[in-house]
Amino acid sequence: MPSFTVFKGSKEGVKKSTTTKPDELKGDQVLLRVTVSGLCGTDLHYKEQDMVLGHEGSGVVEAVGPEVKNLAKGDRVGWGYQTDACGACQQCLTGHETYCAGRNLYGYHNFDQGSFASGAVWREAFLHKLPDNLSDEAAAPLQCGGATVYAALQGLEKPGVTVGVLGVGGLGHLAIQFAAKMGCRVVVLSGSSAKREQALQLGAHKFVATNEGQTLGDDGEGWTIDRLLVTSSVQPKWDSLLPMMSMRSQIYPLSVSHTDLVIPYLPLIAMGITIQGSLVADRSVHREMLQFAALQGVKPITETFPMTEAGISEAIGKLEDGKMIYRGVLIPAN
Repeated sequence: MPSFTVFKGSKEGVKKSTTTKPDELKGDQVLLRVTVSGLCGTDLHYKEQDMVLGHEGSGVVEAVGPEVKNLAKGDRVGWGYQTDACGACQQCLTGHETYCAGRNLYGYHNFDQGSFASGAVWREAFLHKLPDNLSDEAAAPLQCGGATVYAALQGLEKPGVTVGVLGVGGLGHLAIQFAAKMGCRVVVLSGSSAKREQALQLGAHKFVATNEGQTLGDDGEGWTIDRLLVTSSVQPKWDSLLPMMSMRSQIYPLSVSHTDLVIPYLPLIAMGITIQGSLVADRSVHREMLQFAALQGVKPITETFPMTEAGISEAIGKLEDGKMIYRGVLIPAN
């Protein structure tokens, strides 16, 4: 019986394995050949689990099930953190299927499928056609990293609002680009000045090195942050950051952490600040994000590795050491 090559986590490191292909595709199932996989920080949480790793995939349709409506062999598609939902609950019916109680998310379901693989089978409903002018390599990291920051930029009340991006890394460098292309004023906050020029090249209008005693008000222009996207895994010094926030502003923590969020209580109340949890984008916003990225030229900065045990281990080590610039991508062997 035909099978995929897959790469699973284990306590001894990433291991090459196989997963059997279905004899027959059912419903809206789609058989894919994986062309590129992104490496996301979330993958690090599962690197020792007995499961196929990876959830930022680009691929080509190889075959379709009997209920597939909009995809055909040869189409280029991507998929991300969510791969199924019930389709009938209040969250699904209102376009918020990422919060469906019956959702399928990476790390919780489908342990024999992932993007660290030569192929995969997913529902058409959770696959996203890739725009012609967006390469597979650029698209893969957008399936989670791009969808995460783009979702947090939805619902901005007016053009020209000031968006703060805390951290210039795998999420942050995408958030800067998206916010700038949306017409926002973009303030980047980072521990040091090391990434100042990079941030400005990506579209930032101001850069604040927080550990060097800088604040947003130093230039006298009176900017304050209307929405802050926290993309760093290290919590900021909130007592020095909150004075840079606008009244009734919003804070979106986006990086994954198992520690508690600890923030000064009184400024939160006095300024009417909202702390908003946010997962990846729902499908409608996800597809809008891909079109926006293709139209506006938003692209991840990537490092490429072979999709082998050694290549994946090298990429994971570089990401863990904080030396990845900025998203790793894995290319399967021909």
